[in-house]
Amino acid sequence: MEPTTPDTTGLNSPAHASKEYLKNAVMTASPEQLHLMLLDGAIRFTLRGREALEQRDIEGAFNAFERAQRIVLELNNGLRREVNPQLVDQLAALYDFIYRRLIDANIRRETKAADDALRILRHQRETWALLIEKLARELPERFGRASGGGARSGAESGESGLQLEG
Repeated sequence: MEPTTPDTTGLNSPAHASKEYLKNAVMTASPEQLHLMLLDGAIRFTLRGREALEQRDIEGAFNAFERAQRIVLELNNGLRREVNPQLVDQLAALYDFIYRRLIDANIRRETKAADDALRILRHQRETWALLIEKLARELPERFGRASGGGARSGAESGESGLQLEG
């Protein structure tokens, strides 16, 4: 009798369950929570890229930094200048700096550049988490109990609300 291997491609596979969870998390999240999820993803992929650089895994570093760059571009593209032009211009400059540091980390293989990007991303994440907590207190009908805890999960602990496929 041959040993059976677990089904890793079917509807009952852990990968499928993870994708379904991600889909549900994204579809039910508020815009603020989606922004937080993107920051979590950018932090996670920047950390992966940094670790890959330290291990001399150039391909792994490239892939991770490239994904972090795409997330930062998406954060920048989501800015709405008509809401507050001065604030949006400052955020756009910040995202541009993060993006350039991620490129430097990727091309020049500099962990310091990754650290610069991480420092700002972590600060942005903490600020955004505080904003979500404040909004949850002020607008409890918008941020129900089930969705309010997302601000506390950390990208580095692997408990991010958004996996971003990997």
